Amino acid sequence: MEGHLPKLIVDLALILGVGAITTIIFKRINQPLVLGFIIAGFLVGPHFEYIPNVADAHNVEILAKIGVIFLLFSLGLEFSFKKLLNVGGAASITALFEIICICTVGYFAGQVLGWSQMDSIFLGGLLASSSTTIIIRAFEELGLKRKKFASVVFGILIVEDIVVILLMVMLSTLAISQQFNGSEMFGSLLKLLFFLIIWFVAGIFVIPSLLRSLKKHLDDEALLILSIGLCFGMVFIADSVGFSIELGAFVMGSILAETVYAERIEHTIASVKNLFATIFFVSIGMMIDPAAMYEHRWAIFVVTLITIVGKLLFTGMGALISGQPLKQSVQVGMSMAQIGEFAFIVASLGLTLGVTSDFLFPVAVGVSAITTFTTPYLIKLSEPTYEFLNRNLPPKFIHAISVYSTDTQHIQDENSWKKHLKKTFTTITINTVLIIAITLAVEFFVVPYLFDLTHNLTYAHGFGLALALLISIPFVWAILGDRPTKNEIQSIWNESPFNRGPIITITAIRIIILISLILFIYHRFFDSIIVSLIFTLSLGLVMYLINPGLRNYYKMLTNRFVFNLNEREIQSKKSEQKSLYRYTWDNTHISEINVPKHIDFAGKTLEELNWRKRFNINIVYIKRGGNIIQMPSSSDVLFSNDILGIIGTDEQIQGFEQYIKSIEKLIEASEVSTDLNITMDKVAVPDSVSAGLCKNVGWVKDKAKGLVVAIERNGEMIYNPDRNIPILEGDYITIVADKKNLREFIQENHLK
Repeated sequence: MEGHLPKLIVDLALILGVGAITTIIFKRINQPLVLGFIIAGFLVGPHFEYIPNVADAHNVEILAKIGVIFLLFSLGLEFSFKKLLNVGGAASITALFEIICICTVGYFAGQVLGWSQMDSIFLGGLLASSSTTIIIRAFEELGLKRKKFASVVFGILIVEDIVVILLMVMLSTLAISQQFNGSEMFGSLLKLLFFLIIWFVAGIFVIPSLLRSLKKHLDDEALLILSIGLCFGMVFIADSVGFSIELGAFVMGSILAETVYAERIEHTIASVKNLFATIFFVSIGMMIDPAAMYEHRWAIFVVTLITIVGKLLFTGMGALISGQPLKQSVQVGMSMAQIGEFAFIVASLGLTLGVTSDFLFPVAVGVSAITTFTTPYLIKLSEPTYEFLNRNLPPKFIHAISVYSTDTQHIQDENSWKKHLKKTFTTITINTVLIIAITLAVEFFVVPYLFDLTHNLTYAHGFGLALALLISIPFVWAILGDRPTKNEIQSIWNESPFNRGPIITITAIRIIILISLILFIYHRFFDSIIVSLIFTLSLGLVMYLINPGLRNYYKMLTNRFVFNLNEREIQSKKSEQKSLYRYTWDNTHISEINVPKHIDFAGKTLEELNWRKRFNINIVYIKRGGNIIQMPSSSDVLFSNDILGIIGTDEQIQGFEQYIKSIEKLIEASEVSTDLNITMDKVAVPDSVSAGLCKNVGWVKDKAKGLVVAIERNGEMIYNPDRNIPILEGDYITIVADKKNLREFIQENHLK
């Protein structure tokens, strides 16, 4: 009896064998492996007849879906919600401006090419993101990862990733309805926001606690199985409520990214992810039809031109609008001129939903291949391009950009009123979503189960109402009870007469929302209006009587949530493994360097080392163990394993790096420290203020309790100015100091 291997095993042998060969070749020629996998897919696909082809494409498609899940799960692990918050306004504004513009241009380009409306919409979608893999590889090869503009690029990539995830949800909704319905789209976004809040809050509250309780049993094998199980569980939940599997995988990855196990999980699943991701990209290559690519060669040329010129132009303009200097804006724009891996996922989504044409895939692959090879050359040309613009643009225009950049990036004070509004909005939104989710979960899952047990609908509804209230009452109380103290409100009230009306309005809104939520809970189970009003008054009285208990219980819940959310940073601070990169103005920024073991300058004071004069750099802090020495004095001594926060220009920092030959590790440019309060601000000295000051650099240092690292005067830079240099009218002073001290200095001296 002759045995036969299942077709899937034969197909996997073929796919992975050819994939291994292309991997070795593309590593040898130093090109992105993604393109190698796509070529491997073409070789084993139906359009290449010189070697055996895949026999069962359906099984490969299933494995490819698993590959997409692992890709998005891995992306979520690298994402972290706090990382998005730390990205800053510059990267966010730049990314959103670029995405809106390039998607719009992509759509109209599709229409001009005679494509259908859905093909044009998906063309705009696949142009929305740039390639993280290609950009990082190019930066590493060119030695640019520690350049200041690189941190802005990484921030833009983070924002692009989350926007494209949301865009995929919108495209799915649009594909199903086959028409643009504003109200339906708005409803989908509200639904998405609703579930994202639930998943994030519940996930952060439960999963880190679960991992802590299993700490003793979580070796690599157990962690691998548990993390993959959580990933596929969230994929199932997302699919069940009408969202894409990609969103579910990304959400679970981003939740696990906030835990102390994020790096271990990322390392543990790397091999599994690489395996299935390879199959996914090979499956994409199987769809390539050379005849179709040749037929649509002009479309590939047009879309490539739009990608390079459009993304370069729109990203650069977005960077200028966000307040970046001209040089940095040009560098950012010329780094982003390609499409990324998400383009294939978006194109695959259109084919899966059956709403796009087959030629969209070959177009995406062709554009990706061309822009992959052009990216390093564009990055190299960014500085010559800036020099050309700087020479040929009108001086008034150059000066206007510089002034706008300085004013835009100036540190903004967050007064008590802004803090109050922010906290109120967050409190109301999160607790409202939780109350609605708890009530609906009880109504749709618990009540039917109780009815099956009791066969009495009234009893089932009554028990469901009691259960929903019991679980929801801390969050119901928080709508009105979780507010600033009387002293804080009194301070805001006295801050300005204009604050009093909004304070009363916000209190009234809290009360209205509270009553509405109580009525909502009741009417999900019973219909009587009179009873519901009595019920509302009674519940309000009960909450008033047990107010201290509810306050303490809610505080316990929030403390648990906050600890889980920040546990990774707490552990990171203790282990001294966190890095820093904080981007600021012009070419001056803060970088971080580890003092290696057995280095010859260990045990010497900063005065003895004299690095400031030798390398034109300043040390703004020293991290030693669990302590941070901010603004160290000249008598402070350096030790092995200290972590130095140094400030200087790109050239100054690179010169210092060359001096220290045995540095163990420098920072990753996309990370931003969350445990330091040191910041750098560039303040302008108005004419009227300067006349009254008649002070020098030493006075600024003493008052701001920091360092003056540069003075911009009449378009020229004075780095590391001496204490006796006077402050003149129209100067721009770059100061490094504790954020609070710097803000007080600016306010007290009426600087801007």
